[in-house]
Amino acid sequence: MIKSTKEIGPIFLGLVVLLTSCKEFKTSKEQQSMIAEEAEPLAGTFTNPLLDSGADPWTIYHQGNYYYIKSGDRAITLMRTPDITDLRNAEQKVIWRAPDSGDHSKNIWAPEIHYINDNWYIYVAADDGDNRNHRMFVLENTERNPFEGTFRMKSKLKTDAGDNWAIDGSIFRHRKQFYFIWSGWEQPKLEGGEETQNIYIAKMSNPWTVSSDRVLLSTPEFDWERNWSYPGVWRPDAPVYVNEGPQTLPHGDKLHIVYSASGCWTPYYALGLLTMNMDSDPMNKNSWTKAKEPLFRQSEENRVFGTGHSSFFKSPDGTEDWILYHANDTPTDGCGGKRSPRAQRISWTANDMPVLGEPYPTSRRLRKPSGTKVQN
Repeated sequence: MIKSTKEIGPIFLGLVVLLTSCKEFKTSKEQQSMIAEEAEPLAGTFTNPLLDSGADPWTIYHQGNYYYIKSGDRAITLMRTPDITDLRNAEQKVIWRAPDSGDHSKNIWAPEIHYINDNWYIYVAADDGDNRNHRMFVLENTERNPFEGTFRMKSKLKTDAGDNWAIDGSIFRHRKQFYFIWSGWEQPKLEGGEETQNIYIAKMSNPWTVSSDRVLLSTPEFDWERNWSYPGVWRPDAPVYVNEGPQTLPHGDKLHIVYSASGCWTPYYALGLLTMNMDSDPMNKNSWTKAKEPLFRQSEENRVFGTGHSSFFKSPDGTEDWILYHANDTPTDGCGGKRSPRAQRISWTANDMPVLGEPYPTSRRLRKPSGTKVQN
């Protein structure tokens, strides 16, 4: 029995500590292992963002180095580093510049670099200055070292019979067959009319040729996929419903496609998930199951907004899976130069489903990917 108010203070304090501890334990042991302990050397940790700005981040790990690619000023820059969390000190080189005019001279968006059959290929969206003319293009470099040789225009990808608008293309191989996934319009958009971006897939006969009709995999249907307006930021004149930035993420018996949804100019930009069994046909829409809730979204508490346009990479020793994504620090930063690349480790459920958790605040130190050689 408590006989006086003097005894209540210590008991109440203990209860607060206990409740706080319980709240902390809501984070899984695996997620806790991703967060650096305060006693760990700073050299083995990092904080986000990896760069001050940079939308649509993409990287590939090849022969001991991460190759990080970005666009800007009508050019494509390639960066190379053994430590993806140390991009600020990476070697870099402008590897391609857009021509002065033509169908791929302006609005160079979301480049990806892939190493296929001993050649390097870049998949990038571009237009002639009119967004309605955005299409996908392929650059090729036949040198083993992408910092050497020349990236030349290989092909414009005709992604469907109507040669419709297309951006955010990505290639992947499944059961020895190449596939192309991208964001596109069903048909040409009327001036000032409503716009809907869908996720499509098609077969490829080689890394620069689409060889089948396209198949619709996802269209914005849930409320969280259809945000297109937010106070204090630019908004289009008519509704724009977005599914874009598709990326494959295989694991165990499942193949996933992670895509971005809602307008990138809103803080609601989030990641969605399509999943199929590995032995299914990617070209059959019924092979894919679409998650009804977002896989990854903004965190007002952590001050991370507009989380989207992801890619995925392995740690240097191949034991961990990581997400690379862009985000903003405020809900009104919009879809411009304030978006910055960030990385964090992901985990998996027993049935091969990805667990991304929530975006970490920029103040939180994280452990570097396993196998990273820390520079003294």
